[in-house]
Amino acid sequence: MNSIQVADETFVCADPADVGAAVADPASWRRWWPDLRLTVVEDRGPAGQRWTVTGALTGTMEVWLQPSFDGVILHYFVHAEPSGVAAWQLAKMNLAKANHQRRVAGKRMAFEVKQKLEESRGVGVSRLAPAVD
Repeated sequence: MNSIQVADETFVCADPADVGAAVADPASWRRWWPDLRLTVVEDRGPAGQRWTVTGALTGTMEVWLQPSFDGVILHYFVHAEPSGVAAWQLAKMNLAKANHQRRVAGKRMAFEVKQKLEESRGVGVSRLAPAVD
Protein backbone atom coordinates (compact mmCIF):
# COMPACT_ATOMS: atom_id res chain seq x y z
CA MET A 1 0.00 0.00 0.00
CA ASN A 2 1.18 3.52 -0.78
CA SER A 3 1.54 6.26 1.82
CA ILE A 4 -0.47 8.64 -0.34
CA GLN A 5 -3.77 7.06 -1.42
CA VAL A 6 -6.50 9.31 -2.79
CA ALA A 7 -9.73 8.27 -4.49
CA ASP A 8 -12.37 10.92 -5.09
CA GLU A 9 -15.17 11.68 -7.53
CA THR A 10 -17.15 14.68 -8.76
CA PHE A 11 -20.07 14.82 -11.20
CA VAL A 12 -19.52 17.20 -14.13
CA CYS A 13 -22.54 17.98 -16.32
CA ALA A 14 -20.60 18.42 -19.57
CA ASP A 15 -19.70 16.55 -22.73
CA PRO A 16 -17.12 13.83 -21.95
CA ALA A 17 -14.91 15.05 -24.82
CA ASP A 18 -14.81 18.57 -23.32
CA VAL A 19 -13.97 17.24 -19.85
CA GLY A 20 -11.29 15.00 -21.38
CA ALA A 21 -9.75 17.97 -23.19
CA ALA A 22 -9.77 20.03 -19.98
CA VAL A 23 -7.86 17.41 -17.98
CA ALA A 24 -5.44 16.77 -20.86
CA ASP A 25 -4.04 20.34 -20.80
CA PRO A 26 -0.43 20.35 -19.47
CA ALA A 27 -0.65 24.05 -18.55
CA SER A 28 -3.49 23.20 -16.18
CA TRP A 29 -1.49 20.36 -14.60
CA ARG A 30 1.24 22.81 -13.60
CA ARG A 31 -1.36 25.04 -11.97
CA TRP A 32 -3.22 22.20 -10.22
CA TRP A 33 -0.13 20.30 -9.04
CA PRO A 34 2.84 22.75 -9.15
CA ASP A 35 5.16 20.44 -7.18
CA LEU A 36 4.55 17.42 -9.43
CA ARG A 37 5.84 16.47 -12.86
CA LEU A 38 3.39 14.36 -14.83
CA THR A 39 4.23 12.06 -17.72
CA VAL A 40 1.30 10.76 -19.74
CA VAL A 41 1.12 6.97 -19.68
CA GLU A 42 -2.29 6.77 -21.32
CA ASP A 43 -4.30 9.53 -23.01
CA ARG A 44 -7.82 8.15 -23.20
CA GLY A 45 -9.44 11.30 -24.59
CA PRO A 46 -13.04 11.42 -23.32
CA ALA A 47 -12.22 8.66 -20.80
CA GLY A 48 -9.42 10.63 -19.07
CA GLN A 49 -5.68 10.53 -18.46
CA ARG A 50 -3.21 8.29 -16.67
CA TRP A 51 0.19 9.61 -15.55
CA THR A 52 3.37 8.68 -13.78
CA VAL A 53 4.25 11.24 -11.13
CA THR A 54 7.65 12.56 -10.05
CA GLY A 55 8.68 15.62 -8.07
CA ALA A 56 7.37 15.85 -4.51
CA LEU A 57 5.75 12.42 -4.98
CA THR A 58 6.72 9.29 -6.90
CA GLY A 59 3.91 7.12 -8.16
CA THR A 60 0.85 7.24 -10.39
CA MET A 61 -2.13 9.51 -10.82
CA GLU A 62 -5.29 9.12 -12.88
CA VAL A 63 -8.39 11.02 -13.90
CA TRP A 64 -10.97 8.53 -15.16
CA LEU A 65 -14.09 9.95 -16.78
CA GLN A 66 -17.10 7.67 -16.44
CA PRO A 67 -20.13 8.64 -18.58
CA SER A 68 -23.18 9.17 -16.37
CA PHE A 69 -26.56 10.67 -17.26
CA ASP A 70 -25.86 13.93 -19.15
CA GLY A 71 -22.24 14.25 -18.05
CA VAL A 72 -19.40 12.34 -16.45
CA ILE A 73 -18.22 11.28 -13.05
CA LEU A 74 -14.67 12.57 -12.77
CA HIS A 75 -12.76 10.02 -10.69
CA TYR A 76 -9.39 11.21 -9.30
CA PHE A 77 -6.81 8.72 -8.02
CA VAL A 78 -3.32 9.15 -6.57
CA HIS A 79 -1.09 6.25 -5.48
CA ALA A 80 2.34 7.53 -4.46
CA GLU A 81 5.14 7.89 -1.96
CA PRO A 82 6.87 11.09 -0.85
CA SER A 83 10.02 11.36 -2.98
CA GLY A 84 13.46 10.96 -1.43
CA VAL A 85 12.17 10.00 2.00
CA ALA A 86 13.74 7.19 4.00
CA ALA A 87 11.52 4.75 5.88
CA TRP A 88 12.44 6.26 9.25
CA GLN A 89 11.49 9.73 7.95
CA LEU A 90 8.25 8.41 6.50
CA ALA A 91 7.32 7.00 9.91
CA LYS A 92 7.56 10.52 11.38
CA MET A 93 5.54 12.26 8.65
CA ASN A 94 1.96 13.42 9.10
CA LEU A 95 0.59 11.21 6.31
CA ALA A 96 -3.03 12.05 7.12
CA LYS A 97 -2.25 15.72 6.44
CA ALA A 98 -0.35 14.85 3.24
CA ASN A 99 -3.27 12.75 1.99
CA HIS A 100 -5.70 15.55 2.84
CA GLN A 101 -3.61 18.08 0.89
CA ARG A 102 -3.64 15.83 -2.19
CA ARG A 103 -7.38 15.25 -1.87
CA VAL A 104 -7.99 19.01 -1.67
CA ALA A 105 -5.78 19.58 -4.74
CA GLY A 106 -7.87 17.02 -6.62
CA LYS A 107 -11.13 18.67 -5.55
CA ARG A 108 -9.83 22.08 -6.65
CA MET A 109 -8.99 20.61 -10.05
CA ALA A 110 -12.39 18.93 -10.37
CA PHE A 111 -14.34 22.01 -9.31
CA GLU A 112 -12.35 24.24 -11.67
CA VAL A 113 -13.20 21.93 -14.58
CA LYS A 114 -16.83 21.72 -13.41
CA GLN A 115 -17.22 25.50 -13.04
CA LYS A 116 -15.66 26.24 -16.42
CA LEU A 117 -17.65 23.66 -18.36
CA GLU A 118 -20.99 24.18 -16.60
CA GLU A 119 -21.00 27.99 -16.46
CA SER A 120 -23.42 28.45 -19.39
CA ARG A 121 -25.89 25.80 -18.17
CA GLY A 122 -28.78 26.81 -15.96
CA VAL A 123 -29.06 25.19 -12.54
CA GLY A 124 -31.05 21.97 -12.82
CA VAL A 125 -31.08 22.09 -16.63
CA SER A 126 -29.71 19.11 -18.52
CA ARG A 127 -26.93 19.94 -20.96
CA LEU A 128 -28.95 17.82 -23.42
CA ALA A 129 -32.16 19.86 -23.00
CA PRO A 130 -33.42 21.55 -26.17
CA ALA A 131 -32.75 25.28 -26.36
CA VAL A 132 -35.71 27.45 -25.43
CA ASP A 133 -36.22 30.70 -27.33
